[in-house]
Amino acid sequence: MANVVITGANRGIGLELARQYAQGGDRVFAFCRTPASAEALNAAAAQSGGRLNVHAMDVGDPASITAGAAAIGDTPVDILINNAGVNGGPKQSLEDIDFDAWIDAFKIMTIGPLRVVQAFLKNLRAASGARIMTVTSQLGASTWPYGGMYAYSTAKAGVNKVMQIMARDLKGDGVIASMVHPGWVKTDMGGPGADITAEESAAGIRSVIAGLTLDDTGKFYKWNGDIHPW
Repeated sequence: MANVVITGANRGIGLELARQYAQGGDRVFAFCRTPASAEALNAAAAQSGGRLNVHAMDVGDPASITAGAAAIGDTPVDILINNAGVNGGPKQSLEDIDFDAWIDAFKIMTIGPLRVVQAFLKNLRAASGARIMTVTSQLGASTWPYGGMYAYSTAKAGVNKVMQIMARDLKGDGVIASMVHPGWVKTDMGGPGADITAEESAAGIRSVIAGLTLDDTGKFYKWNGDIHPW
């Protein structure tokens, strides 16, 4: 049994990851901004036999991150999944950018994952071969061939570099840090015309995490296990 921390677990990929890990017998600490309104997550917790526990955390708020980490005390964390994210707002073109939304995207998707890891660092070091996986996007790769989406793309590009640096800093502790493109997923963000379901994406991400070794730290994966060029 692994102890699994997941941020942004109230819907989409995060919710499905929480369900699948709990169904597989792992102990899941599922974090979201407003647990009281996370109906699907609370329902999954109620059906989990105590394996899935819901906690509050806003990854854009340092105090909330600290309080969320304190909720699990000194429990070792075997897997930490940085999944919480935003889309960066509707104004992301060259001529029309919402700079406040852009800053918010950086706080949540670039700085937030680092702060989450800092908050759980003692828990990760207490586990044997702990694994950190950040859900990023192909839009954060230099190989992405389209314009627009300034806020979302740069926030994801930033966290890719954060994870690469973190991988080097934590390698001596035996902690693996990598990132994954989840695919184009049928979620609120991806829309109904996307390629794969949240169930398929989550299953793929779990498989990637399960197969990681220390030699894989810092690599950028696709949900199906392929290496993503970036």
